[in-house]
Amino acid sequence: MSEAASVPFSETKARQAPERLHRGALRLVDISASTMANIGPAYSFYFGFGFLVITAGVAAPLTIILAGIAIALLGNTLSQFSRAHPSTGGFISYVGKTFGGTSAVTTALLCGAGYIIAISSVLAICGGFLSIVLQYYFGWNVPWGIFSVILTAGAVVMMIRGVAVSTKLAGFFFGFEMLVLIVVSLAAIIKNGGHLSAAPFDPGRITNGFSGLAAGFPLAVYLFIGWENSAALAEETGDPRRNVPRAVFLSVALMAVGYVLFAFATVTGFRYNGTALGSAAIPFISVSHDIAAWLAFFAYIAGMTSTLGVLIAAVNSQARLIFNAGREGLLPRWLGRVHPRRRTPVNAILAFVAVAAVIIAVWGLAHLAGGSSGSMSAIAFFTESSTMGTILVLVVYFLANLALPFYYRRYRPREFSPVKHVLLPVLGMIAIGVPVYYLVKPGQPAPFDWFPYAALGVVAVSVVYAVALSRRDPGLGDRVGSIIADE
Repeated sequence: MSEAASVPFSETKARQAPERLHRGALRLVDISASTMANIGPAYSFYFGFGFLVITAGVAAPLTIILAGIAIALLGNTLSQFSRAHPSTGGFISYVGKTFGGTSAVTTALLCGAGYIIAISSVLAICGGFLSIVLQYYFGWNVPWGIFSVILTAGAVVMMIRGVAVSTKLAGFFFGFEMLVLIVVSLAAIIKNGGHLSAAPFDPGRITNGFSGLAAGFPLAVYLFIGWENSAALAEETGDPRRNVPRAVFLSVALMAVGYVLFAFATVTGFRYNGTALGSAAIPFISVSHDIAAWLAFFAYIAGMTSTLGVLIAAVNSQARLIFNAGREGLLPRWLGRVHPRRRTPVNAILAFVAVAAVIIAVWGLAHLAGGSSGSMSAIAFFTESSTMGTILVLVVYFLANLALPFYYRRYRPREFSPVKHVLLPVLGMIAIGVPVYYLVKPGQPAPFDWFPYAALGVVAVSVVYAVALSRRDPGLGDRVGSIIADE
């Protein structure tokens, strides 16, 4: 008799049972707050709006409105998938369930690479922003890398302790930053009440017309990155088929309204001078300084808490995508293990953060080897790594929109809707195409000019690996999306 045959059936089943996360630990308010913390309005707006104004002009708020509509189209795709098949694997499971195992592995690698590169920008900027604050108020010149290591280690400890405690902490940080952003914005509008103008919403004030609007669109879309956070928390959320879609649309709507308010207040605070606004290091901080020194202090603190909230919320959700891919055998199995008591994906979290740290280290060594150590600022790394990561993430968004109509036709034909499952995802793919074009088009300055080729390399390696793994493991396609969050 074989060893397998001598083992009782119940033990065999138990050994093969997939590791599960802490089910039912989160509510709608938790995943909504986590999603908005992942977006990080202060973090994103502080470091993104100035560049957006340089590209689109003082009418940049219009670009934000269009970006919000585009993200809502993508939100429809994620919501439709989540209602039918809630999964911690998110886009990986949905693309793989639709097109097979090879597409699932490819998407897992693209997701992993894109999110890890993007999260490395967060690791850098959390230390970099603290360094900026301490230098400004106390004159201390402490290397930002030291702060990044300390803050990241603290965040990782919180995430391993449990999803509920880390998510609530991220939500608290989000609540504080939103309060500060709103107070400063309203104060700026009141202070400049005699100079209010509709210029920020005048299409004629967009620099270079439609081309300026389109060129600024990728930057506006980046403000919303993280909107998909709630899908990866589906397994730990009560009633995920209902709550995940609600969290998606609630988060996108609140962030769109918030960004328009912050943008209008900032442009108004600079008296509609796009040149002055674009040259400011952090325009929103400059506006808060003009109102009151104590408001500027709170604005700095809000930026700090925002970066920490993004770090916790982003790693929490994105590491779970990697965890699920490991659990289903798309990536190494050890990534799919959870802490025996806290039910957190400890291996995926550690691997996610470790690879991001290695990316920062390699970037720094490359600068030192090239003799350009003076350009090793956290903000420089943030701009470069977030751009590269966004290119890969947008490719995943495109694949998810492409998959939606095929999924519903194949698995839920009675629920198929030409509007929800064809028209809206097609519009979503078009909306994604605009930022992708402007991120990869020729003529960009170094190092951005080689990012498209690097992205193509990642895609090529992912496809080759996926084909090889699928041939070696024929049952791979059957395992993709097999673990449903509420079953």
